[in-house]
Amino acid sequence: MVAKWLRGNSISAGILVVLRLYLGYTFLTAGFHKLTGGFDASGFLKGAIAKPVKGPEGDILYGWYVSFLKGFALPNVDLFNTIVPLGEFLIGLGLILGCLTTAAAFFGLVMNFSFMFAGTVSSNPQDILLGGIILFAGYNAGRYGLDRWVIPYIRKTVFKQNADAAAGENV
Repeated sequence: MVAKWLRGNSISAGILVVLRLYLGYTFLTAGFHKLTGGFDASGFLKGAIAKPVKGPEGDILYGWYVSFLKGFALPNVDLFNTIVPLGEFLIGLGLILGCLTTAAAFFGLVMNFSFMFAGTVSSNPQDILLGGIILFAGYNAGRYGLDRWVIPYIRKTVFKQNADAAAGENV
């Protein structure tokens, strides 16, 4: 019942606009400040590697993530110095404009969980909750946004191309 309301009701779509705008603003401003103020992820990455998240017995909980940070993220810090601020900015822009809203919410969740795995709590739990609601709402989260036009256009062009390709293979 709640799922049906969240995914199809015009009132819930209006509430989702407020959630989208709030979460989008937090992502957009975080990305903007990193893009304009100079951003270097190396200190954060080194700190996450040096002090990984530990459980009650003192064992490392996300060893796989520490290995990823040590073996891939830190050696490629220049890549992360670009994709983190740009990703935050684009996620915020997508949420604010309601354009590719579910994709923006998904990638926002990926970023928030990445920060949590690295041991940063901050506003991430709240952002994960809001992003999860937006993602779960699906198309309805962008109903009052650019998704109203973008999603039907994508469906029409992508599915038409797939149908044309399938028809061509059957000839």
